[in-house]
Amino acid sequence: MRAGRKLGALLVGIIAIAIAIAAAASAQTKATTITIESWRTDDQSIWDTKIIPAFEKSHPDIKVKFAPTAPTEYNAALSARLKGGTAGDVVSCRPFDESLKLYQEGYLASLNGLSGLSNFGSVAKSAWITDDAKTTFCVPMASVIHGFIYNKDAFKKVGIAVPKTEAQFWAALAKIKKDGSYTPLALGTHDQWEAATMGFQNIGPNYWKGEAGRLALIAGTAKLTDKPYLNTFKSLAKWRPYLPKGASSVQYADAQNLFTSGRAAIYPAGSWEIAGFTAKAKFKMGAFKPPLPAGQKTCYISDHTDIAMGLNAHSKNATAAKTFLTWVASPEFGSLYANALPGFFSLQTKPVSLKDPLAKTFVSWRGQCKSTIRNSYQILSRGNPNLENELWATSAGVLNGTMTPAQATSRLQKGLNKWYHPKKK
Repeated sequence: MRAGRKLGALLVGIIAIAIAIAAAASAQTKATTITIESWRTDDQSIWDTKIIPAFEKSHPDIKVKFAPTAPTEYNAALSARLKGGTAGDVVSCRPFDESLKLYQEGYLASLNGLSGLSNFGSVAKSAWITDDAKTTFCVPMASVIHGFIYNKDAFKKVGIAVPKTEAQFWAALAKIKKDGSYTPLALGTHDQWEAATMGFQNIGPNYWKGEAGRLALIAGTAKLTDKPYLNTFKSLAKWRPYLPKGASSVQYADAQNLFTSGRAAIYPAGSWEIAGFTAKAKFKMGAFKPPLPAGQKTCYISDHTDIAMGLNAHSKNATAAKTFLTWVASPEFGSLYANALPGFFSLQTKPVSLKDPLAKTFVSWRGQCKSTIRNSYQILSRGNPNLENELWATSAGVLNGTMTPAQATSRLQKGLNKWYHPKKK
């Protein structure tokens, strides 16, 4: 009888342990799911197949969902979701004022003290820090570099060399158009933002001398009606004969397809296109810097602090989201992201070894030219009218031929004068 009681007690104990193990296993299967807000719709498959699996492998208790919104709709859609309490846990942050506004309105949480922020220098964090430099509200991820991606087969067929000056650039475009086999420039104006981002902000730094010109606008010692900006629009206007037919109705995706299908010779680009283009294009690609204006020797490139990630201040999964953001701040993520998405260059102080040859070409320009960021992003788009949005409209207008360069610069400066009044030193 005693043996029977002992055996029964032993069985009860074993069953209790088994139940506890099963309960623990069940708890583990109920992982916390966090959602990432982003405008990078092109990156969906890379996040799903490379980045997220790498995180979930070392963090099996956290599941991640990447839920992007179209670039042109992202700001408004994200704002609506944040106000409505339906936004994701992790928010992809655009640089400077757009994200600063979200922090000031209480939608992004302070990340001060987050492990890993020490992996970034002050320049990298400057795009996601308060004006008093006391609070960081997003983890810096990457910058993008502007330039031109070209079809090497097309250049060989037409018989043109990579242009280094604007004169060579115009000559190459004319020769491509005369040949007739390719659309010279794959760029549309339907969505407007690409006219400003891949047009105005691409070639402009050579005219306004990068950071010197950008900071002069902020200081109020320069105006958008000055010669550098007028000349930028004049140069942009010369693109018009080389754009696709019906450029005003050509959308961003249409222009991408025009180039990757081999029907266009040159794509005014941001380095963010590299991964998608490499996957789709059947031809060899190269890249060249914005061609230098006549008589200019120093080159300037837009090396723009582009993307970071922050914490939705009202996230119900804040602990899991912070764990993910800590991983985003790690060298492991920096290397993984830069190579999984070639063309997005890590902002961490530790150098990242790149594998993609096109990405290597873009990043090599850092050693040849002076870097700057897009001139509308810091401070100058805080008021109404918003300078960034005005650049979309004016750049598209100039490319479409519905606005002259002088009209474009006049509209920009008048809009800025309505609300921006810097104190003169």
